Amino acid sequence: MRTIGNAGSTARKLEAVASGALPNGQPVIVNADGTVSAVTVSETPSVGSPVVFESAQSNFLATTFDSNSNKVVIAYQDDGNSDFCTAVVGTVSGDSISFGTPVVVVSAASAQISATFDSNSNKIVIAYRDFNFGVADAGGFAIVGTVSGTSISFGTPVATDTYNDGTPAVFDSSTNKVVISYRKGLEGGAFSIVGTVSGTSISFGTKVQFLASSDARQISSVFATSTNRIVNAYFDEDSITPSGTAIVGRVSGTSIIFGTDVAFATGARSYSIAFDDNSNKVVICYTDNNNSSFGTAIVGTVSGTSISFGTPVVFSSSATQNSSAVFDSSTNKIVVFYRDQGNSNFGTVVVAVVSGTSISFGTPVVVASGASLEFSSTFDIANSKIVTAYRDAANSSFGTSLVLSSETSNLTAENYIGLASNGYPDTATATIDVQGAINDRQSGLTAGQAYYVQTDGTLSTTAGAPSVFAGTAVSETKMIVKG
Repeated sequence: MRTIGNAGSTARKLEAVASGALPNGQPVIVNADGTVSAVTVSETPSVGSPVVFESAQSNFLATTFDSNSNKVVIAYQDDGNSDFCTAVVGTVSGDSISFGTPVVVVSAASAQISATFDSNSNKIVIAYRDFNFGVADAGGFAIVGTVSGTSISFGTPVATDTYNDGTPAVFDSSTNKVVISYRKGLEGGAFSIVGTVSGTSISFGTKVQFLASSDARQISSVFATSTNRIVNAYFDEDSITPSGTAIVGRVSGTSIIFGTDVAFATGARSYSIAFDDNSNKVVICYTDNNNSSFGTAIVGTVSGTSISFGTPVVFSSSATQNSSAVFDSSTNKIVVFYRDQGNSNFGTVVVAVVSGTSISFGTPVVVASGASLEFSSTFDIANSKIVTAYRDAANSSFGTSLVLSSETSNLTAENYIGLASNGYPDTATATIDVQGAINDRQSGLTAGQAYYVQTDGTLSTTAGAPSVFAGTAVSETKMIVKG
């Protein structure tokens, strides 16, 4: 490494060996060995160490993010405490998460737990099935929680209906309503019900049937923000050709109006569903029982109260279960956690990008080297991290969590040194314009405007995370490095 400058003055250029190619005018970092590299982003996700939040078997895991307190909330059935519905508050820091003390949501044996955040009232809503009402006709309930610091407190449970399979809860931000969907056991059929949060309670309208069949299995729900619609995905076991099916609903007052259901794949089971706010598409992940139980995904386009689908794409060429899909708005990627039955049931993650009506996947990465079940994931918008909760069968089925970044950059708050003064191949001796130098290899700049280095190596007038000041533009093509 060699600096270039006038004697007795601050050097404005640096010569160093390139580690990897340096594109012309690209932001550059210095490595620990003194070489220099272009600022780039890796498509391989980075994962922190597992953190136990419940030292007992934890079932029916549900996660959500409270954007008011910037906390993650995990609800679950605590097998170590009479199967009571329990919740715990998590705080993300870097690639780790710490938890407060678990709080009993309701002192009743509970199952089919789900959670959502009502951003209008800044409350958590947890829906669950209460076995105190009997196994055959368990009562459906919802309860409102308020996060304070690292704890959460709850109001009084409110009955929704009697049912026995599934309770996905989602928040419709266009109407400020919570929608809970479920399969009803004794009466038959599948229903949704609209709830309104007020203070620490919730009230419900009249349930609306979206499937007459008694065998709507494994219901999953998501709110499509681009069209302000609720999308339910489920397995219609009573149809002539049992299939993975989706239906779109529009909330109106305290009710919901559904369109016509659409089958997207026969043999599709074990669903998770996410909405991609960048492409405005619904992504449904499932186990394809008609194709060796391979992990598969399909992209849906909502129009009015209808939905159409692209072609299914396999993301795991081995049997999968318990998938959990979530959208990372910081990278505009879909992240899917799942149990890889073809690899010792290890917890695995794969990152995907939606394009049009299709989806492409990266390389799967093992995130939990032990049998892992019941993944449930949420996106922490304050820290641009994904948090997943799962049951760690390799550790007494304890409730466990992981923090993940869907992509990683070599840029830190300290390692940016300047801009490449030309294009250089790997191992070449490169000249870098450093502080005070004028780099004339840019385009499209606005004179007098400050620019910041982004984690993917681009320049923007908005600071990224970390915030790294690149320099000030003096013309469309020139920038004074670092001011």
